[in-house]
Amino acid sequence: MSSSYDIIIAGAGASGLFCAMTAARSGKRVLILEKQKEPARKLRMAGGGKANFGNREVRVADYTGDNPAFAGPALKAFPAGRFAALLAEHDIPVEEREYGQLFCRRSAADIIDLLRGECEISGCRLVRESPVDSAEKSGGEDGGFRVFSSGREYHCTRLVLASGSPAWPLSGADDSGLRLARQLGHRIIPPRPVLTPLILPENSPLTELAGVSAPVRISCDVPDSPSFAYPLLFTHKGISGPAALQISCYWRKGSRLSIDFLPEENITALLDAKESGKMTPKGLLSRLMPERLATALLLSLPQPASATRKCAELSRAQRAAIHAAIHAYGVTPLRSAGMARAEACAGGVDTTEIAPKSMESRLVPGLFFCGEIVDIAGRLGGYNLHWAWASAYTAGLALGK
Repeated sequence: MSSSYDIIIAGAGASGLFCAMTAARSGKRVLILEKQKEPARKLRMAGGGKANFGNREVRVADYTGDNPAFAGPALKAFPAGRFAALLAEHDIPVEEREYGQLFCRRSAADIIDLLRGECEISGCRLVRESPVDSAEKSGGEDGGFRVFSSGREYHCTRLVLASGSPAWPLSGADDSGLRLARQLGHRIIPPRPVLTPLILPENSPLTELAGVSAPVRISCDVPDSPSFAYPLLFTHKGISGPAALQISCYWRKGSRLSIDFLPEENITALLDAKESGKMTPKGLLSRLMPERLATALLLSLPQPASATRKCAELSRAQRAAIHAAIHAYGVTPLRSAGMARAEACAGGVDTTEIAPKSMESRLVPGLFFCGEIVDIAGRLGGYNLHWAWASAYTAGLALGK
């Protein structure tokens, strides 16, 4: 079989397969090189096996990176709902859950079968257990690439790096794509884990709350970081759950978190209310949140004994301290739980070196990128897989021309 192709794609994950499917429709000869035995393993595991493949609404504001606006053209070309419509065309049932999250109703395998089937129909060749070891520009007028994989040499006119990021190594993820991009001359923004739990100092009273969950509003003191109103789950070492995973996209080492444990209430007004006068702050709070959480927050007060006094007896300073503990609880995590627990990764190939309307390198003609290898990371809720589809579609259209 010929070792020369129009397009070689490194990585048969979500973005690699969708890019191949899109590009091959134009009749291009496409080879996909996948390092694992089975393609799209991370997609198969995502969303508890049902793949949170997108969201009802997708905006640039749902992404982070050194330049989130880079995602704009791809998101415009492949807007929210586009992938769900593709699934509907193939009679794959989907369901919408809270916060607009879209999942496969049966299994993520439905998406994988669709992508692989479309690639096969279009004549794409998939070679498994064939990691791309290195790649280089070849000589001659075509300006193509020599690609080396498992002892074999391939040639292509255009090369796509869709090898993902180091996040979630249990799924087979590694930094091989980033190493290839650096080898080909691209700058790499240091990768950092996102959508990951955060580890708190051992002396934090919150570490005594393992298993407790509560709705909160959480933010951090990183410039331009938004706040998130989601459930927070306490673990033996820190915090997890949707609120922690969301804020991890913006948190940096040394940054301080601010947590509002009653975002829908005003604790000062409740303390001042006539009907609360004979109650203690602990009794009042235990009606509004888990008792263990109320106890931990009140023990963190400058004067913990005030928690056992009647609300009517509290001084103005004591009420202000309770307000701060409930609505602006501050804590500085030690670190994140790391790449092993991260669902995604921020950092990657510097977007200033990529054309956003084609995903082609500005430095190396014929080199393209798509998916998580690029310095664009989405929030929790299907945004990372939507970026995989949108960036792959954008690259695939450009490759097919």
